Amino acid sequence: MLRAHTTCHTCDIISAGLDRFLTVGDVYRRDEIDRTHYPVFHQMDGTRLFSAEELFQRSDHGLKLFESGGETVHKQAAHTEDTLQLLSIDLKKTLLNLTQSLFGKDISYRWVDCYFPFTHPSWELEIEYEGDWMEVLGCGILRQDILTQCGVNSKVGWAFGLGLERLAMKLYSIPDVRLFWSEDTGFLSQFNVDDCQTPIKYKEISKFPQLAQDISFWLTDVDSYSSNDFYDLARTVGGELVEQVEVIDTFTHPKSGRTSHTYRVTYRHMHRNLTTQEINQVQQQLRSRVEQDLLGTVRV
Repeated sequence: MLRAHTTCHTCDIISAGLDRFLTVGDVYRRDEIDRTHYPVFHQMDGTRLFSAEELFQRSDHGLKLFESGGETVHKQAAHTEDTLQLLSIDLKKTLLNLTQSLFGKDISYRWVDCYFPFTHPSWELEIEYEGDWMEVLGCGILRQDILTQCGVNSKVGWAFGLGLERLAMKLYSIPDVRLFWSEDTGFLSQFNVDDCQTPIKYKEISKFPQLAQDISFWLTDVDSYSSNDFYDLARTVGGELVEQVEVIDTFTHPKSGRTSHTYRVTYRHMHRNLTTQEINQVQQQLRSRVEQDLLGTVRV
């Protein structure tokens, strides 16, 4: 059976003695069909538990976690009003800080009352995305009977779950969740950075297919050569047809000591299909310019 939540691991982790943790994994659901929903995605669930001392911060006002009473639409039967208010404030503050640290302090957001079987009360956090409201996470006050079943009788807590693809859509301006399952290098290469803090904004890729060809050549002077020299040359010769260039092999001959580089040049037109004949002509020009401009010797 495919899991619909990573919360299936929550009880085991709580029973092991942890009171704050994240679980991350792929989940599967029958859901709406639109550009923000997909039947498989990556979810992150978080749980935070508090003792009375932690929640009330050593208050001497006689505050209590629990009471006997009936459940209402606003509160679980086992929780006092003080417990509910302090948990709610801490939960929303934590998740709002997370959201604002990703998208900025000026992000438009709203809390929406909702229902989840494992929390009460429960909310969804929605942010404005391309003129509409998009849910980014669900959260709430953890059901006390779940903690009791885990052998935890003196703590309370909150929990949340969020879809990582939803956050990435907003963070990188990606218009359709299906792109995350693309193996198109035109998409994947946009996120190939050394520093995860590098600002990235998604650039639309063509719907037309890619054509890739390799070129290999011996270097005349290894010390003075840089791959950037070839990247600039490929862009000069191929123009906007060149979508991506990558080094796929570096070889040094054991006897002669000569070094060669092999590059894969990926071509794609934004508005029509390219033909092999067109690309062959560009590749021939590129080979000629390698020998002329870079003084390389093209390998056949």
